[in-house]
Amino acid sequence: MNLLNRYLLSQFLKYFFTVNAGFCAIYLLVDFFEKIDNFTNAGKPMSLAIEYFLLTIPFVVDQLGPVIILLSGVIALGILNHTNELTALKAGGVPLRLIIKPLLFGAVLFTMLFVAAAQWLLPATIARTNNIWFEQIKGKVPLGIMRNNRYYYKGKNGFYSFGWPDPKQYTFNNFSYSRWDEKSNIETLTTAAYASWHEENNSWVLNVGQVQQQEDDNNYRITNFISTKLKLPERPEDFLVPPNKSAEQSLTDLYLEISRSEADHEIREASTHFLGRVSYLFLGIPLLLLGLPILLYSYRKWGRDLSIAIPVSCGLAFIAWGIWGALQSLAIAGYVPPIVAAVSIHIIFSITGIFLLMKNDF
Repeated sequence: MNLLNRYLLSQFLKYFFTVNAGFCAIYLLVDFFEKIDNFTNAGKPMSLAIEYFLLTIPFVVDQLGPVIILLSGVIALGILNHTNELTALKAGGVPLRLIIKPLLFGAVLFTMLFVAAAQWLLPATIARTNNIWFEQIKGKVPLGIMRNNRYYYKGKNGFYSFGWPDPKQYTFNNFSYSRWDEKSNIETLTTAAYASWHEENNSWVLNVGQVQQQEDDNNYRITNFISTKLKLPERPEDFLVPPNKSAEQSLTDLYLEISRSEADHEIREASTHFLGRVSYLFLGIPLLLLGLPILLYSYRKWGRDLSIAIPVSCGLAFIAWGIWGALQSLAIAGYVPPIVAAVSIHIIFSITGIFLLMKNDF
């Protein structure tokens, strides 16, 4: 690696750690003031709070990884342009593609580190922070597991299984509740297309389903219903699943979920989750490819001021997040193949960015 490449890469690394530290500091500061009272009220030592906040850092970096890569490259190239170093390099015959090469190398390097962290570091740290916050602070213990975006719980008298699209709302789909006798035979099986919790009646409301009830001759009486109310021992808040519970799964675990799935919709959801996770980890590279020429364009249009380039880059990141999230939802719903949802934004942003960079090189 020649002197120029080392210098440009060092600039990228410097701004990467600066931006990273800034984002983490802001997040931890807000999180600290929101949660420190919970640790105090629970009578937990300050060492546990410090452990919790420190172990939160890998999750924050993982979530902000693509935008950190984008901003690091934009700031590094923007400072070069602001100090006329970029102009001097181009005047000396150094093409733009060689100038941005170390920046792209840095983006690929940190992307690989994000992949490694998603495989080996994040499952352990997120499991620990979930344990500290939900079990030691909130006093709640998970009652079941989540597989293929479906929840399975062992209640007081039976077993629950359902999809929970939005954990903030007590609305469930493909709901089932089963009770078993001493011989491990199903005593009662209640299924419904949709289920919701009504706080005012302290009851469950099930829509479009059936009840299979075991009779004395070991046969089952089947009763269909359009809508019915059901009293069950558990309430929705008893079904504790941390919001980032799925993040406890490594990339290998997400991939193995595909082979463990049987139904077509389960395979589609598992594939979407795995490919979407990998897609998000690599999102920083196409963002950087598109962000760099946009930076150069903004300098020519509005002058040498990062106060324009940085907001534009953040806007680009939010647009990418929105498109990525929409594609994942469409893939889960079956409107687009999971592989298309995973790679389309990368292809479009990369091709557009390379095209704009080539135009800036002439």
